[in-house]
Amino acid sequence: MKLLISNDDGVFAQGIRSLANGLAQVGHDVTVVCPDQERSATGHGLTLHHPIRAEQVEDVFAPSVTAWACSGTPADSVKVGLFGVMETPPDLVLAGINHGPNVATDILYSGTVSAAMEGLIQGIPSIAFSLGSYSSRDFQAAVEFAQQLIHTLEKHPLPEAMLLNVNVPGVPSQDIQGVKITRQGIRRYLDILEKRIDPRGKTYYWLTGELMEDVELLNEPSDLDEWITDVHALRQNLITITPLQYNLTQITELQKLQTWSQML
Repeated sequence: MKLLISNDDGVFAQGIRSLANGLAQVGHDVTVVCPDQERSATGHGLTLHHPIRAEQVEDVFAPSVTAWACSGTPADSVKVGLFGVMETPPDLVLAGINHGPNVATDILYSGTVSAAMEGLIQGIPSIAFSLGSYSSRDFQAAVEFAQQLIHTLEKHPLPEAMLLNVNVPGVPSQDIQGVKITRQGIRRYLDILEKRIDPRGKTYYWLTGELMEDVELLNEPSDLDEWITDVHALRQNLITITPLQYNLTQITELQKLQTWSQML
């Protein structure tokens, strides 16, 4: 398959090197276009007021991989790949492998998920891969699952373009308990904005966040209740696959809000 791969950890990150080389090794046509430096938690930001530059890189990936480093965001990188570098569209847009999980509401901030989402916006099925650990540097299990998943999609394509958000536990392969289709969970953070003074006496702020709790997606009973959340499944050492879309319309509330039109 023809693959475009990006990330938010930058061109020198071990995760994207492992993914690109692993997929090229099993015969896929791999093009990499990713940020030239780390762009984590940039969401779906685009560069509109500065030029975007892309330079071909060598000696980072396997010789069969064509790779470019982009001065922009993850979403910029996918646009450059689709409309500036590749002559024909890829079969899949991939992002990752991110160093750390992308689950629950974290996906709204994730540059990794946003890179894959940009592919979906352009009508191309996309997959975001993340390793569910910040401390582990062993991407082998995630690479092997990516090879397996893409091989499956070759034989059984998705019925329609969608984004699959995949999180692989950061444990040895033998400790992974299987694969689970999941729904997106919710995480709440205590945001901490520290006010500091630099050596020149100028004020600056440092944003941090402390995880408070994982909560259920909805307070009321829902058809989604039968599906385990990505957070809980990952804690059980299950590989999680969560289908995502870019349409944020709250479908269940559309009919209820129709009554508002009579009051406005």
